[in-house]
Amino acid sequence: MSFLNHLINGMGLGSVYAIIALGYTMVYGIAKMLNFAHGDIIMVGAYVCFFATSTYGLPPLVGVLLAMLVCTVLGVVIERLAYKPLRQAPSLAVLITAIGMSYFLQNAAQLLWTPNPKIFPQFFATTNPDGTQQTAIPLFDGALNLKYTTIVNVAACVIIMLALTWFTGKTKMGKAMRACSENKAAAQLMGIDVNATISLTFAIGSALAAIAGVLYLSSYQTLVPTTGSMPGIKAFTAAVFGGIGSIPGAFLGGILLGVIEILAGAYISTQLANAIVFAVLIVTLLVRPAGLLGKPVAEKV
Repeated sequence: MSFLNHLINGMGLGSVYAIIALGYTMVYGIAKMLNFAHGDIIMVGAYVCFFATSTYGLPPLVGVLLAMLVCTVLGVVIERLAYKPLRQAPSLAVLITAIGMSYFLQNAAQLLWTPNPKIFPQFFATTNPDGTQQTAIPLFDGALNLKYTTIVNVAACVIIMLALTWFTGKTKMGKAMRACSENKAAAQLMGIDVNATISLTFAIGSALAAIAGVLYLSSYQTLVPTTGSMPGIKAFTAAVFGGIGSIPGAFLGGILLGVIEILAGAYISTQLANAIVFAVLIVTLLVRPAGLLGKPVAEKV
C-alpha cells in the first residue's frame, strides 16, 4: 500500500504542477515567450489569499476568488508594461525582462509582507468530535490515506484542463488564441485583435497561477516571498516534458513529474528528488526535444 500512497500523493502534487504548466504553455503557445515571472505570480496569489482568510477572516472560497482577481490584473499589467513594448524585440531581451520582473516581484513582496515565513491555513480538513483536524480519509484500515488536498488538486486540475480545452476549441476568443498561435500577422489581417488576445492569455494564466498557489500552499504550508520559485521551475519543466504549447501535454507532464518526484524521494533519496526531476527534462530534450505530446515544427531557412 505504501507504493499506492506515494503514487496518489504524486498525482496530487503533479496536478498543481500541471495547473501552473498550463499558464506557461498558453503564454508560450500564443505569445511565443517564456514568462519566468509566472512562478512569482503564484506567490502573490498565495499572499493575497493568506491575508484575506487569516487577517480579514474571509471564507476560503472568497480568498481564492480575490487572489484570482488580483493575479489576473497583475498578469495583464505585467504584459502591458513589461512585455508588450518588446513584442518585436529579440527573444533574449524578452527573457532578461522576464527574469527581471521575477526578481522585482520577489523583492516587492519582501518589502510589502516581510521575508518572515507565514504558515498558510489548512483549508482542506474536517473537524473531529474531539476538536482535532482530519486531513485524510483512511482506507483499508488505515493502510491507505487519501488526503483531501490530493482529491481537490486532482479534481481542480481535471476541471481546469477540460474547461481550457473547451474554451480554446469552441469559443470565439479561444479560436482567436489558436489563430494567433499559428500566425499573428495572418490573424491580424483576419480582424483579430492580437494585443487583446495576448492580454487575455496572460489573464487566464495568472488566474490559474493564483489557484495553483493556494493548492500548493495547502500542502506545503510555509509561505515566503520565494515560495513560487521552485514550483514555477518544476512546472516549466513539466510543460517542456509534456510538450510546451500543448494543453494535454502540460497536464500529462505535470502529473508524470509529480509522480516521479514523490517516488524518487520515497525510494531513492529526498535530497536527490529534485535532481532526478531535472534529469528527466534533460533526457526528454535529448530523446524527444518537442516533448511527449509536442509536435516538431519545421522552419524554412
